[in-house]
Order: sequence, then structure tokens, then C-alpha cells
Amino acid sequence: MTQAITLRPMTDADLPFLLRVYASTREEELQVTGWSREQKDAFLQQQFQAQHSAYTQQPAGTRFDVILEGDEPIGRLYVRRSADELRIVDIALLTEQRGRGIGGALVRDLLAEAEAAGKPVRIHVESNNPALTLYRRLGFRRVGDTGVYYLMEWNADGAGSAD
Repeated sequence: MTQAITLRPMTDADLPFLLRVYASTREEELQVTGWSREQKDAFLQQQFQAQHSAYTQQPAGTRFDVILEGDEPIGRLYVRRSADELRIVDIALLTEQRGRGIGGALVRDLLAEAEAAGKPVRIHVESNNPALTLYRRLGFRRVGDTGVYYLMEWNADGAGSAD
């Protein structure tokens, strides 16, 4: 039986777990590098520290949560709530937790919150990220493109350019 999915605020004690989540998001691309385990670990540590530092400098209104199944941490969800939008800064699950509908359920909860508040939901997604399928299915549309990242937007009224 699946236990309840909940969120709790991130603490410094979560950093080793959050590094593991981050590393799980880079597994596929690092497989082709030919690097040793030590080289991969050093790269992941450095990249995680840079990302974590950038994320934690987000404006006020950003919440950094650990996703829990029961008492077990399984991912992270970082969301900035502002006067004009809900911005998904990051959502990531450990590899073994993906494909179970957890991420989709969390995003649908955010969409319901945004609809009640009359706000769009936005997220930057790498152009090759398999999660684009989920976002499109949930009604997100591409409204920007930096070459590496798409800015995806969801509106309750379905407004936005077709993708």
C-alpha cells in the first residue's frame, strides 16, 4: 500500500539527501562521459552546491520542501509564490520514484492552488526533459525558449501559445 505523500520544509540536515536527488537527475547524461566514479562524484558535488546556492537565493515567497512518502524522503519541490504567479523552481524525484504519478499529483495540486488564486503556473524545463510530456498533458504551453530551456506556462483559461 502506498503511504501518503506529504511535504515538509527542507533543512540543512537534508543536504546529503538533496545531493542524492540531484545526482539521480544527472545519471543518464553522465553515463556517456567515461569519467571514473570519483570524477562523477566530484562533478556532482560541485554542480549541486552551485545549484543549491542559486536556488536558495530565490526571492521571498519561495518554499523549499522535501517530498515524503510516509516518513521517507523521495524528492524535492521548490515553489515561489508571488503576486502574479506560482513558479515551480524545481521538482525532482529519486529515479525509483518516477513514473508513479507522484510528480503529476503534486503539480495538479499546484494548478488547483493557482486556479483558486487566479494565477498562472510557470516552470523552466530543459528542452530534452521527458517531463515535458507530463507538463503538456496537464495543459502547460511553451511561452519562451532560451535554446536549452523552455518556459512553460499553465493558465486556468488555457491561454498561451500552442506547443
